[in-house]
Amino acid sequence: MEITKQIIVEHGITEEEYEKILSILKRTPTITELGIFSVMWSEHCSYKSSRSTLKMLPTQSKRVLVGPGENAGVVDIGDGIWIAFKVESHNHPSAVEPYQGAATGVGGILRDIFTMGARPIAILDSLRFGEMESSQSRRLLSGVVSGIAGYGNCMGIPTIGGEVCFDAVYEKNPLVNVMSLGIISDNKIIKASAIGEGNPIIYVGSATGRDGIKGASFASRELTESSYEDRPAVQVGDPFTEKLLLEACLELAKKDYLIGMQDMGAAGLTCSTCEMASKSNVGIEIDLSLVPKRAQGMTPYELMLSESQERMLVCVEKGYEKDVEKIFEKWDLHSVVIGRVTNDGIFRVMDGQEIVSEIPAKSLTDDAPMYQHPEKEPAYLKEVQKAFSLQPSAFSLNEILLKLLASPVIASKAWIYEQYDHMVRTNTILCPGKGDAGVVYIKSERAFLAEGAPLAEGAPLETFSLQKAIAMSTDCNGRYCYLDPYTGGMIAVAEAARNVVCVGAKPLALTNCLNFGSPMDPEIMWQFRRVVEGITKVCQALDVPVTGGNVSLYNESEDGPIYPTPVIGMVGVIEDASKVTDMGFKNEGDVIILLGESRDEIGGSEYLKVIHGMVAGKPPVLDIEMEQNVQQAVLDAFDAGIVRSAHDCAEGGLSITIAECCLQGKIGAKCSLDRGQEIPIISLLFGESQSRIVVSVSGNSLEQFRQIITQKGIPHEVLGVVGGDELIINDLIRLSLKEMEVAYQWQG
Repeated sequence: MEITKQIIVEHGITEEEYEKILSILKRTPTITELGIFSVMWSEHCSYKSSRSTLKMLPTQSKRVLVGPGENAGVVDIGDGIWIAFKVESHNHPSAVEPYQGAATGVGGILRDIFTMGARPIAILDSLRFGEMESSQSRRLLSGVVSGIAGYGNCMGIPTIGGEVCFDAVYEKNPLVNVMSLGIISDNKIIKASAIGEGNPIIYVGSATGRDGIKGASFASRELTESSYEDRPAVQVGDPFTEKLLLEACLELAKKDYLIGMQDMGAAGLTCSTCEMASKSNVGIEIDLSLVPKRAQGMTPYELMLSESQERMLVCVEKGYEKDVEKIFEKWDLHSVVIGRVTNDGIFRVMDGQEIVSEIPAKSLTDDAPMYQHPEKEPAYLKEVQKAFSLQPSAFSLNEILLKLLASPVIASKAWIYEQYDHMVRTNTILCPGKGDAGVVYIKSERAFLAEGAPLAEGAPLETFSLQKAIAMSTDCNGRYCYLDPYTGGMIAVAEAARNVVCVGAKPLALTNCLNFGSPMDPEIMWQFRRVVEGITKVCQALDVPVTGGNVSLYNESEDGPIYPTPVIGMVGVIEDASKVTDMGFKNEGDVIILLGESRDEIGGSEYLKVIHGMVAGKPPVLDIEMEQNVQQAVLDAFDAGIVRSAHDCAEGGLSITIAECCLQGKIGAKCSLDRGQEIPIISLLFGESQSRIVVSVSGNSLEQFRQIITQKGIPHEVLGVVGGDELIINDLIRLSLKEMEVAYQWQG
């Protein structure tokens, strides 16, 4: 096929990039080679617009064993336990085919985990849709939730938490970010390595079809009306095959003859082969005529660019091909030697005796373009950040509280997470909706296997580690990032850390999914840099490294870009799982204390949007020293075993936080807020000042708790006591549990 200008444009390759391709090859590329370059140099695979900025993120600590660059980050949490975790996006596929887009997003992130040799034990999701008055948004939400449930439930991996947010800016470009975490047994990490000349490259898993062709390129451009014609670029998932693949790969991971393993994710066979070659400084030669196919007449171009799911590429020592085949045959999966490692650094693709592609492997990875796009402070900022005055609301304070409880952003998401199996494997401590983070026990590999397969007769069974647990949370307020990207990036990290602290976990590391509009827009790139600077600042202050993640650009439609939405997936460790608690108030007479300082801050709040229809002002200020002290004080109180409940003050402010504690605990509270600070009532009740946590302790523990927080010099206030069947705040709010429950149980 002749390579015309039109074909080059259709592949998303610029004139400058095409000239670079000609320089690398010293000839005109074949159509297959052009396709390979197009996906490997796409934004989705190469991060060509974001790599330079991402370098500022802190990625190392004494706990980090594997940082960015592999399928998932790996962290040592002590006691010989290693965990792998990562968050990824599947935004564009979910916009055009919500069920399969979300389902294959789950499948992809799970493969990232077990490719590292880790058994996945938990899933979280972070979702964004348009307003629920829109039939389009309701359709997308229904399809995405069904896809997550359909895949995760079939895999037998619990979905233990996440978040769902709604705003008109996500109407045509929803965000579907999925996080997973797994445990590595035997202290053995599997990487995407391919070393040893002549060692075999083996294709394992499902056969290759025509679904998902050029999916990486599809994810690297804006959504338009014509994007719905790109449904073939969306992969089709099969969770039952993935479950078999998971078990087969984990069995293979224990073998000493395994050299490396790589998921065929974005860019499929292309990405897995050339990345293994490039990382290992070798060449790889494969023969497409040997690839298992589920469609007749597939061309080399289609085979190389298909993103069919449930496939892996492995490299093993020569002579063990039959051993690998035996493992995968047991699990009823393909295992076919399709190539070998070479020493010439060339990624060579054959179709029988014909060479269809011959490219230096590193030119597809290390030599991918890297851009420093122009940056410009957005023109809208001066308008949205300017001072504003509010007319008194026609609603009473009781009515405002009920309206906020009923806001889709705040209201119970039970109707969503009840579609997920969050108790499968029986190691979930805190289920979705119970606390600010999901929590799971750490269970041995043998205990997991015993639930699904019989052990050899007489073999000892390791059981739960009831001592140590892992907390996980996903969080981001895109509205804050829109109003002030730097502060919004800071708050995203601080709040995600606060979430795991509120269940008793020390923040350890994070993964992020940075969702933004087009990098060709200078204002978007300015947002991106400022957000990353904010994330970096708080990560350094809290000593929480970034172990990996995902950048998702081109999240925009004809209506404009989404809010900058840097989703943070935070992981924390709990040394004594018996001390875990949720957000619900517990006992009559328990004392309620607010840690942190309330300020006159209403900008960017849920109150402002729901009651006044405004997205304006500046987001709350983040005092990093205050954040550190509040988090450490709560952790010290957990260590002392005196925390009855803990809940982060977030969307809706202090009154919503207290109301949620009442609703979760099914018990009322009587509070008296200090009004001597001269903070307006609206800001006091509904402002979203940061670094605040509402804690309850028994009356007998109050003095001990005060000593802990006084040592940290933290502003605090005894708000009142738990009890009754009403929420009473001064003479301002008086609502029954029943009234609040009716508002809170929003059904979508």
